[in-house]
Amino acid sequence: MTWRSCAAQGPTPGLLRGAAWGVAGLVLATGGAFAAEGAKSGASDVIFLAQLITLMMVGRLLGEAMNRIGQPSVMGMLLGGMLLGPSLLGALWPDLQHALFPKTAEQKAMLDGVSQFGILLLLLLTGMETDLKLVGKVGKAALSISLTGVAVPFLCGFALGQFMPEALLPHPDQRLLTSLFLGTALSISSIKIVAAVVREMGFTRRDLGQIIVASAICEDSIGWVIIAITLSLAQSGSVDLLDVGKAVLGTAAFLIASFTIGRPLVFFLIRWTNDNFESDFPVITTILVIMGLMALTTHFIGVHTVLGAFVAGVLIGESPILTKHIDEQLRGLILAFFMPVFFGIAGLSADLTVLKEPTLLLMALGLIAIATLGKFAGAFIGGEIGGLGRRESFALACGMNARGSTEVIVATIGLSMGALSQNLFTMIVAMAVVTTMAMPPMLRWALARVPLRKAEKERLEREEFEARGFVANLERLLVIADESPNGRFASRLAGLLAGTRGLPVTILPPSATGGSKSKQEPKPRNGKTAERVEEAVKAAAKDTTPVSDSEPAAVDVTIREHDKPTEEAVAKEATKGYDLLVLGVANTRARNGEFHQDITRIAAAFHGPLALVAAHGVHLREPERSPLRILVPVNGTNVSRRAAEVAIAIARASGSAITVLYVATTGVSNGRNRKRRGFRASRREQAIVKEIVEIANRYDVTTATVMRADVAPDDAILFEAKTRAHNLIIMGVGRRPGDKLFFGDTAATVFEKSPASIVFVAS
Repeated sequence: MTWRSCAAQGPTPGLLRGAAWGVAGLVLATGGAFAAEGAKSGASDVIFLAQLITLMMVGRLLGEAMNRIGQPSVMGMLLGGMLLGPSLLGALWPDLQHALFPKTAEQKAMLDGVSQFGILLLLLLTGMETDLKLVGKVGKAALSISLTGVAVPFLCGFALGQFMPEALLPHPDQRLLTSLFLGTALSISSIKIVAAVVREMGFTRRDLGQIIVASAICEDSIGWVIIAITLSLAQSGSVDLLDVGKAVLGTAAFLIASFTIGRPLVFFLIRWTNDNFESDFPVITTILVIMGLMALTTHFIGVHTVLGAFVAGVLIGESPILTKHIDEQLRGLILAFFMPVFFGIAGLSADLTVLKEPTLLLMALGLIAIATLGKFAGAFIGGEIGGLGRRESFALACGMNARGSTEVIVATIGLSMGALSQNLFTMIVAMAVVTTMAMPPMLRWALARVPLRKAEKERLEREEFEARGFVANLERLLVIADESPNGRFASRLAGLLAGTRGLPVTILPPSATGGSKSKQEPKPRNGKTAERVEEAVKAAAKDTTPVSDSEPAAVDVTIREHDKPTEEAVAKEATKGYDLLVLGVANTRARNGEFHQDITRIAAAFHGPLALVAAHGVHLREPERSPLRILVPVNGTNVSRRAAEVAIAIARASGSAITVLYVATTGVSNGRNRKRRGFRASRREQAIVKEIVEIANRYDVTTATVMRADVAPDDAILFEAKTRAHNLIIMGVGRRPGDKLFFGDTAATVFEKSPASIVFVAS
């Protein structure tokens, strides 16, 4: 049995015992060794390294164990800190605990520095996962749920703070500030944990799943704004109208500036860095600098840095070229290091031994009950107002109750700002643990009882279809085209592809000497070629029909001038992250009928999907405005399906129709074998054609189907293009090994003899 199959089956006693022994052995080994080292030399950097290693390893082991029993891994990291702190290790072996985590000011300052930066990074990640477009889709329901889901528990927490004994307050004369902070802390849900459980249950694209996640996003956004204002008041030490006015106006000004001026500025910085820097991971550095600058901005306007980091994450997450690779790099840094360290430090700060006192234990239970009832009631009422049914509102209320990582972050900030006492901090952390660990089984139980509506089922099927598609997952196009009719036609097709989804496009004009490897140095471009290509791309994109009801963002076009041979420029540019290269230049065909050597070199320099355009006939005379009558040969392979998707996208954007051609080469045989083989081929070809027609129907593209048997594929394609007057063949092909660009005999014959324009979509 593989490791993954074991993971899928759930926890095993051996795994849990191994995690427990691993944690104990690690603590004893590091604690004993570094206690002696610290006592001998007082080397704080050595102890600091031991602390980080211990927190990472213990957090990872317990996080893995939590995952295996269906709980969020962040809870294991938090519990790991509790086990290493005064709650367990400090009670059982205080000397070891004090040696590993001494309370000296300099040692605590080092951990606090990592913790404070970890808060900013965690909020950056939370912001990057915040999909504001999703909030817009569910609209009314998410708004009503988030408003009541914040208001009701906020009032409960505020009232609790007003009646709380003075012994639990850090500053009895500032009860109002503590009450405001406590109300805010109780009103936020953990978007990470809510989204994780919804995703695990397969409800990510369900209507209710989207409402739950969107409501958590709204609550997070509202909550962080309130927290920033509350903390700015805590810094001033009092509450008056002037302080409140400054905090509110400062927050409003920052948010307005961020989502107007800041959004395009962030997009530009990320794209410019990605396209111009050659060193490793420049975009990661840019993202961290943006986060830091926005956090400092909020600090200087009198609002806490957490708001700046969160908003920076939202803007960065919306960046049109934040590729999955970059996202995974940054996420790996945060999840592997900062998350286990931060939550481990938070667990260290919680001393559960104080709950041995009956009064504090009862108050902690009361806090858990008030937080749960307040959040449950607020979310349920909001669901009813938003038009949800009873079952849906109940499931929603179950999901909103998880506090998790968000609550711990809030509590940590409150403790460091002096808005929470140590005992109150411990009670809030305990509440976060209990509500978070109770949420997943409750939400799973509730979601399993929510019925699936017919319209929702159809939407889910369509989205599942898209998720497996090629065109639907394109994020960025690279276009190499010149001023020739073929280049202008390729630019038009690129604009049609980009316009349907608002994809950013980069234009890389071919060098003045083409792709030749002669000793002559290529001459710098004067920009006119690229500008004309840009005009063609934007003109085509402007006339497209968007794939969704909402108008897509305008196509952003960047021109990349260069003074190198084209293939060298392509190889360099390809490292910046592109999903498709659209190639159309004057020299496409050599005299012998094969691809020109320039095309071969350019294609060899780009290792991703390629759309090679060869215009003929009317498209050479009128490349920008000529009609499109599209023929798509299919044979059931992945490359032919990709080509069909490209054809459907172009047809939808231009208002054209397509013809799907399937050629079954059953061979020549006789008798019963021939009949059986023909029957099998017929069923197979019908299934293949039906799949393409279904994709076209989902995008309202008119299709015709043609099936040919016992005919060579190239003959069938050329015959169909000629007899039905198709002027564009979009054909999926695979690159064959060799020094020359070759897509197989069928593609070579079509390329040589076709009177219609051709687009080869190559894997």
